[in-house]
Amino acid sequence: MTALLEVSDLVRHYTLPRERLFGPPPTVEALNGVSFSLRAGQSLGIVGESGSGKSTIARLVMALDKPTSGTVKLLGRDLHALPRGELRAARRDVQMVFQDPYGSLDPRQTVARIVAEPLEAQGETSRAEQRERAGESLAAVGLRSTDLGKYPHEFSGGQRQRIAIARALITRPKLIVADEPVSALDVSVQAQVLNLMQDLQQQFGISYLLISHDLAVVNHLCDEVCVLHRGLVVERGTPQRLFAHAEHPYTQALLAAVPRAEPLAMP
Repeated sequence: MTALLEVSDLVRHYTLPRERLFGPPPTVEALNGVSFSLRAGQSLGIVGESGSGKSTIARLVMALDKPTSGTVKLLGRDLHALPRGELRAARRDVQMVFQDPYGSLDPRQTVARIVAEPLEAQGETSRAEQRERAGESLAAVGLRSTDLGKYPHEFSGGQRQRIAIARALITRPKLIVADEPVSALDVSVQAQVLNLMQDLQQQFGISYLLISHDLAVVNHLCDEVCVLHRGLVVERGTPQRLFAHAEHPYTQALLAAVPRAEPLAMP
């Protein structure tokens, strides 16, 4: 089966401002040859500590940044080689859910404008159709069409993330990049949002590229996991295998750092 997303030898180095007038500019090596693939209808988790390169992968997959070298292919098309018009059209197939539902929604816009924004950017639908499809997307994430006229401050954190998911869903994408989608939510709400994402995957056949540092979240949602360390994939496998038989020392260290509840000893 042809991969929906294929990332090959992805390298991204950032040049920083010079520290000395005549010295060479320092370089940050965010990614150093990352490769992975994702099939349609599947979920792949990218895990690692802060600074390991997870969010850099998300930006490159979304074509929000350009790689130093390597390719990102979606449905066989190299996103970074597409002309601007073709890249705009390709964005129908890949959308993103950001970490912070408080920061990713414009507080000055109504929910109708926020959710319909990807359609408006494509410029191929009327305002009436945009509003109709925004209502359908809200219904798909468990909100009401009567919420279209409200503003983000009128919703809880979990509801705001549902709005963000509705916005990503409105173009009926084949891939959603979710960058820490539940880390800013209360623990009691996290499971609700993850279950919603699973339901949407079954309903629409969506694939997820999940960026996370939370191994429990990855275990809940993903079919496969890539462990990222210093810009390299050091281990890959199913969550069940990695959690039970991690081979790389870094993966073992990540698992050892997961807090575990210990029962109190009886006096």
